[in-house]
Amino acid sequence: MFQENSSTMKNISFHFLRLLALFLLLPLLPVRTVAQETYVPSPENLEARKLFAERRFGIFIHWGIYSLFAQGEWFMTNANINCREYAKAAQAFYPHRFNAEQWIAAFRDAGAKYVCFTSRHHDGFSMWKTDCSDYHIGNTPYGKDIIARLADACHENDMGFHLYYSHLDWTREDYPIGRTGRGTGRKGQADWNSYFRFMNNQLTELLTRYGKVDAIWFDGMWDHDRDSVPFDWQLAQQYSLIHRLQPACLIGNNHHLTPFPGEDIQLFERDVPGENKAGLSGQEISRLPLETCQTMNGMWGYKVSDTNYKSSAQLIRLLARTAAKGANLLLNVGPQPDGSLPETALSRLKEMGEWLRANGEAIYATEGCDWVAGDTVVCTKNADALFIHLLSENVDAVTGIPLAKRPKSVTVLTSGEKLPFTFKNGTLNITNLRNLHRGENAASRAASCADLVLKVR
Repeated sequence: MFQENSSTMKNISFHFLRLLALFLLLPLLPVRTVAQETYVPSPENLEARKLFAERRFGIFIHWGIYSLFAQGEWFMTNANINCREYAKAAQAFYPHRFNAEQWIAAFRDAGAKYVCFTSRHHDGFSMWKTDCSDYHIGNTPYGKDIIARLADACHENDMGFHLYYSHLDWTREDYPIGRTGRGTGRKGQADWNSYFRFMNNQLTELLTRYGKVDAIWFDGMWDHDRDSVPFDWQLAQQYSLIHRLQPACLIGNNHHLTPFPGEDIQLFERDVPGENKAGLSGQEISRLPLETCQTMNGMWGYKVSDTNYKSSAQLIRLLARTAAKGANLLLNVGPQPDGSLPETALSRLKEMGEWLRANGEAIYATEGCDWVAGDTVVCTKNADALFIHLLSENVDAVTGIPLAKRPKSVTVLTSGEKLPFTFKNGTLNITNLRNLHRGENAASRAASCADLVLKVR
């Protein structure tokens, strides 16, 4: 729509008429146009972006009353469950084993630096005691405010606190029905102004009741990506509200598009930036801080039959490949109905933490590096060193890495073992790597087999 307006304006020959028309049309232009003219990140927002990029590893938590059904977070729409019948599950929700401090302790031990929690998913149930509806955690047998407990645990442990918030709703009548949730029994009585006001009131609660919120992570805009007339989500107004309430709060939106003005981070779903294997991340890569979200198994929310977990080696390699693209990894955990974390997920997190304690220098506060060798060798860097990640035991040599000057040394990051190398015509070459020593015990060997890091200085 914006391109059509621009084309029309170009046909107007007189400069003053063009300016007058633009002024008169401003209120009608799409969100991206208006926001582009008004949004300037605050100094504290720019600093928050820098901190976000340095953290590199976060934990995504998908948890709500959908965990009771143990069929994943999309169960309501996938099974065409009537939303009023689905809502009865709230009266059975009693996660007696939920302990925010234990969750955060496990995430910290894994090396994660922030948490992103689903405050309200597409089913419309709010995990805090909202005043904007009766459909929330306070009206369950459990009754306690989950968001409040998580916020406190994060703030007390220097863990970044991010909140996921759904733009769509499969339960509320005032939400304009999109391409999902069409079989959930709503009557189609859409009232966008009412729904928009509801969302903004909820966001105001989240940003004024729970201390510092480091980011709002939106999802669901794609619900109207097939509309014949482009849907106006009024992002500029919503983003402005967030930045006004907490200027340092970062905004990301999982719309699978190039970021709109007002967004502070760019999100990629199930793909490392620049790849599009899952078909959800074909957008151009912006200059904003980047984040890839991925599941440990298949689903985001708890599904009792989904036990196909990625190995710790696969997850460590994913973290390295993501960092090599200059992006964070937001790794998902789907808590069980009782509030406990799945044992397999905890095991994977523990193994990732062991690797990060030995190799974190090559992940945290690093930048991406353009040089790669397929899926087996990637690089990260900081101001002091280049880090070469060997993601396979079968790497014999690393050759042709361009460097501005001859390095002083190449060592194994974990042991300090010095390696021979050659430097010719501005390129670094390291050979005889297959038999490289990979640790004194089974645990260290397993970790280094996932990603053995070489440090070049």
